[in-house]
This record gives sequence, C-alpha cells and structure tokens, in this order.
Amino acid sequence: MSATQFKHVSYLWNEAEAAKLAGDEVALLIYRSNLLGADLRLTNYGGGNTSCKVSANDPLTGDPVEVMWVKGSGGDLGTLKKSGLAALYLDRLRSLKNIYRGVEHEDEMVELFNHCIFDLSSKAPSIDTPLHGFLPFAHIDHLHPDAAIAIAAAKDGKRITEELFGGTIGWVEWKKPGFELGLQLKACLDANPGIRGIMLGSHGLFTWGNTAYESYINTLEVIEKCAAYLEDNYAKKGPTFGGQRIESLDETARKQQAAALAPILRGFCSSKTRMVGHFTDDSRVLEFINSNDLDRLAPLGTSCPDHFLRTKISPLVLELEKDAELNDVESLKNQLAPAFKAYRQMYTDYYNTCKHPNSPAIRDANPVVILYPGVGMFTFAKDKQTARVAAEFYINAINVMKGAEAISEYTSLPRQEAFDIEYWLLEEAKLQRMPKPKILSGRVALITGSAGGIGKSIAKKFVQEGAVVILNDMNVERLDSAADEFNREFGKDAYTTAVLDVTDRNQIQAAFDAAALTFGGVDIVVNNAGLSISKTIADHTEKDWDLLYDVLVKGQFLVTQAAVDILKKQAIGGDIINIVSKNALVSGPNNAGYGSAKAAQLHLSRLNAAELGTDKIRVNVINPDAVISDSNIWAGGWAEGRAKAYGITVDELPAYYAKRTLLNEIILPEDIANACIAITGGLLNKSTGNIINVDGGVAAGFVR
Repeated sequence: MSATQFKHVSYLWNEAEAAKLAGDEVALLIYRSNLLGADLRLTNYGGGNTSCKVSANDPLTGDPVEVMWVKGSGGDLGTLKKSGLAALYLDRLRSLKNIYRGVEHEDEMVELFNHCIFDLSSKAPSIDTPLHGFLPFAHIDHLHPDAAIAIAAAKDGKRITEELFGGTIGWVEWKKPGFELGLQLKACLDANPGIRGIMLGSHGLFTWGNTAYESYINTLEVIEKCAAYLEDNYAKKGPTFGGQRIESLDETARKQQAAALAPILRGFCSSKTRMVGHFTDDSRVLEFINSNDLDRLAPLGTSCPDHFLRTKISPLVLELEKDAELNDVESLKNQLAPAFKAYRQMYTDYYNTCKHPNSPAIRDANPVVILYPGVGMFTFAKDKQTARVAAEFYINAINVMKGAEAISEYTSLPRQEAFDIEYWLLEEAKLQRMPKPKILSGRVALITGSAGGIGKSIAKKFVQEGAVVILNDMNVERLDSAADEFNREFGKDAYTTAVLDVTDRNQIQAAFDAAALTFGGVDIVVNNAGLSISKTIADHTEKDWDLLYDVLVKGQFLVTQAAVDILKKQAIGGDIINIVSKNALVSGPNNAGYGSAKAAQLHLSRLNAAELGTDKIRVNVINPDAVISDSNIWAGGWAEGRAKAYGITVDELPAYYAKRTLLNEIILPEDIANACIAITGGLLNKSTGNIINVDGGVAAGFVR
C-alpha cells in the first residue's frame, strides 16, 4: 500500500519506524493512534478511540491472560502516549454481561470497569470501553471522520452504506455510547460475519484488523471510499447548500467587522461566566453561512455527540448586514439583545422540555457558536483552546451537513437524544472532576512592552494563573524571541503577538484588534512600556523631554483610550494597571524629565480611575523601584546616569538600591508581576485609584 492510493486521507505509515516497534503491540497501537490523530479528516481533536488485545502474564498468578489496551477517558489520539491508555482483563470485562440489568441501568456498569483493570497505573477506562471489548478483533479503530458521519447522518444512511460497501460494512442505529451499544456492535457482527467495519447512525465508524497495520489500512480505505462517494455526488447535487445567498466582504473588511463586533458579542456571552473568544473566516464557514440553506440547516444542530458537546445544540445566527455600521455601540447592543434573549429562552425551553428528575442543573444558556453571514464564525468558551476546538468541531459539522445534503438529506439527533448526552450524569461527573479554574481563567490581558523585563514577567504570571495574553513590543526580534519562549512553555493558545509602539495610534488599534480577533476582547491592560533618561537639567535636551513624555504619558493615555473603548463594548468591567515608579513621588537629582513624566502618569491614573468607576473599570498603579533584571530601562545610559548621580559604580547599583530600602531587598520583575496578580486576582475587586509600592520600602515614597 502507498500514499498515492489515497486522495482524501493521509497515508502516514512508515515501515522503518513501525519495524522498530515489531513485537510490541501496545507500542504499535500508540503509533497507529498518533498517525490517525494527525489527520483531522479522520477524527476530531480529543475524539475517537483505539485499542489492541494482547496476551500478558497475570501479575498475581503468572498465568497468561488476554488484556485489552484502549484509549482511556480524555486525551487526544494525535498525542496519545501509553499513560493515556487503560488496560483491562478482557475476560472480566466481558463477564460483566452476566450481571447487566438492561439499558435502563447501563450507567452503573461504568464503575464496574474499575474491577477489570489490569495495569493499576493506567488511565481510567472511558465509556467506550465495552464497544472495543465485545468485538473480537486484535486491533480496532473508532473514529469520527466527517466523510463517514455525513453518510451516518443522512436520511438514507443505512441504505447508502449497504449499497456503497456491498454489505461489507454493518449498520447500527443511533444509540448513545455505553454498555448497550457495545452489545449491539457484537450483535451486528454476529448477524453479518465477515464485515470489515460498522457504521454507527449519526455517530461515527468502527473498523478493525488482525494487526495494527491491517486496522490502519482498513480504516483509511473505508474513509477514502466514503469521501470519494461524497465528492462524486457534489457535482450531481448542484449548488452546495442551495447556492449562495450573499457574498462575503473582502478579507480585510471581514477582519475589521469581526474585530469591531467581537467584544460586544463577548460581553453578551459572558453574562454568566467570562468567556474567551475565537474567530474564523475559513472558506468552509463562509460557504455555509452565506448560503440559501443556512436558515434551514443551522437550527437543526449537529449529529455526532463529539460535535454538539462542544458547540451546544445549535448556533446563534446574527441578523446583521455584513457591512453593518458598528460604531454606534449602544444601538448595536439594542439590536443584538433580543437575539441573545431569544437564544437563552430557546435553550431554557430545551432544558425544561427534555430534563429528567435527576438531571443536573441547567448550564450557561448563552450560545457557543455565533454565525455572522458575510463575515465569519465566532465561538466563545471558558478558555482559548476550548473556543478554538469548538470552531473546529462546528466546521466538522458543516462538512457533515454538506456531505449528507449532497447524497440525501441531513438529519440531526432528536432533541431528547441530544439532551441525554449533554446532561448525561456521567458527563456531569466528568465536569465535576475537572480542576477548579485558576484565578485569571477567562481573562485576556494586554501588557505593553511584554517581550522582556517586567512586562514579560507579568505576562508569564498571568498565563500561569489562567489568562491569555497579547505579547507586544516595538522590537520585532525581541518580540519573536518572546513568542517562541511562550510557545514552548505554554502552547499556541496562550498568547498572540502584535508589534506595538505606544506612541503610534494605528499600532495601538491594531494590537487591540488582534486581541478582539484572537480572544474576543480584553479584560486587563497593563501600561508597562517605558524608557528612562537620566541627565542634569543643563544636559537635558528638548528631544529627551519629548521622547519621555511621548512614551510614558502620551503612550499611557493612548493605550488607555483604546482599552476603554473595547472594555465599554464588553460592559463586563476590567482592570487598567499603570506601572509607574517611586520617582513619581520621590525627588532626586538628574531626573527632571523622567520623574516629572512619571508624576504625570500617576495623576493621569487617578483621573482615569475617577472617570471610569461607573463602568466597573478599575485603574490602579504599581510603583516599582530599581528593577534592574532584564529591563530595557537600564539600557541607554540610565544605569550610568544614576550611578553618577549617587557617586557609585554601575556594579554597585543593585546593592545600593537594596540598602536604601526599609526591607533591604532587591526588587525583581517577578515582584511586580505578583503585585499585578494581587490587583486582578479577585481579592481587590472593590479597589480603584490605589497605589501599590513595590520598592522594598522607601519612606519618601509613602503616599500617606
């Protein structure tokens, strides 16, 4: 078999790599799983599961026993490791059939999986464990490929499957995952001996083989055939989704509209819990949202459980003109408010109609997916990764609708079936086991000058506490280096970047647009960017003076002005923190320009706090002193100037500054970052207009 035989899937098997794993079926299972997970046409992020059955010696008796290794609860096939597998005694798992009390009691079987565990250090078994265990094959793949689900979700899916595969692929009608579905898979195989796989109605695909390679090839061949069948039918069907109803704005205009609208949408979606956003204008999204069939298909919702668990039962479609005037924020909010009210009511009615006596309490009724015809798709969730993955899953759902409509007619799950998955007590238990959110979860922060020194330390601390950040700097090389560092430490979903000179209004706007497009808006703005010049009054030039006031004072003003615009759009409050200086309060030699600019920053902070309190926007000040480590402020002769003013050498500055403090402490960037956490972390939510000194204790800098 070679890669050239496949057009719609990626053949990634490497004989040399696989040969290194020969004889280790579990290692080959992991290898196969990683290959399958690397191609999103085969399965979704975090979706699907794979397994193998091997002989091993029982650690208690030494006798050979059959063990099933299967992807455990959670995790992703593309990054699966052995620690992500569950290992179970196969005979014990299958013997659970003897005590099974029927479909009404199938959930009680999940706890019994723990009595079947072979490797006590392995992952907890998932709900799909019996689906693999009751089938006899050595290697099994259960995936959610769009091409297969398109057939599985089609009105005539069963007939199409039988005709397309000539009876070699079985069919099991929709049944939520669990013990009963495992029994139905085995019954289907018993009734159709010799089949190469089973299609699950509205759900996905099961395929298998006697070896890891046979299973891999079988999986690829079945999905390839499904995809080729869809492609053949697209041309026959005529215009996709009933043809195009409207045309998209050009790419630049789409991004402008999305950046302007995202904070307003984020505000609505954060009425219960602060959400992080994601925007995409992927061509597949535009094809769907601009079509004549959007109004018919969007309310139907998705079919595959993996899809709607992450996207909610259906999206909110905005009834805005693609080039709507978005500057009149209050008018726009008045226009959008009824749509959100109607969506929340729809979701509440869905819950009340479908709930059971023991159902968990209703969850957030706000939409996850918002479609803006002509512009793109917004998704909102508890963090960036979840919002991004929700968008990916809705694109999968679009692919499924497109394929099903091309070959037949798309059908979604009945509302009750969808509810029983979404509010499944086992799903609720999984949610309850999730770690408590970090103190800045759901928060978006823009820290000026965050590619180094104090700014980078603040950005790191924010990410460590759950926030996402917009890294920025006027030095592109420095910014790229910081981005690489954040990607290594935190991953791509923790940050975005923007080149930013705080004296340039256009770059400031571009940075906030990046925040809106990438994360939906901003919650915390830290005015940190700065520079310093230490000269006598005689040596100070007008150019020095203008530069200091442009960067420190005008820069803080312009960034705050842009921040307030986006914070007011969201209407959920926020924090502005200004990193000022002890020098705003303490007089010293050779410091006329810098010290007076810092004083201006300090009073500007007070003025902003007084003005913005009614909007729940808190403005506070941190006054550091002598933060030398990795700080740009000490470049350009400042250290030499301060050392000259104090009659000491540059090397003596850190000790000099520490000794003059009440605590005799050297101040580090991390100390300033910790102060920012103190302000934003929740314990000081009713404080604004305050100054926090982080200087080791300089009595002359005491405010009161």
